Amino acid sequence: MRTISLLLLILFIGTSCSSQKKTDMTGTQIEYTAMSRGLYKRIVVKDQKVTVTNGRDTEAIVSEIDNAKWNKIVSEFEKINLDSLSTLKAPTEKRFYDGAAIGNLKIIQNPKTYETTGFDNGFPPKKIEKLVNLLTDFAKK
Repeated sequence: MRTISLLLLILFIGTSCSSQKKTDMTGTQIEYTAMSRGLYKRIVVKDQKVTVTNGRDTEAIVSEIDNAKWNKIVSEFEKINLDSLSTLKAPTEKRFYDGAAIGNLKIIQNPKTYETTGFDNGFPPKKIEKLVNLLTDFAKK
């Protein structure tokens, strides 16, 4: 009986610890760009800091990300399958006739770079929509 109780206790402690693991975002860079003839926007998130550039000839603005917003970014980042990022299909095609700027999401983690194909700015693929919206919120401030 003691053996069974001990095994159940070990199993319970092991599963509760493994469910608390968070993605290590140290050194991971998330970059969102939107470009057209008249628009240039670049948002880079790395190590709980954000760099926003709102124009080709403008200086970048660097600021800290508060813990609540950072936790939302990490949570949405964990939901993304990085290997399938390049195969995501854009829901609209306005960028083909200058109806929207071309958006792009790039993630650099360790030595690997993961990047989407171009999509319409404001209309990202569903699987990355929440993360892209969190990033573009920084440019609205």
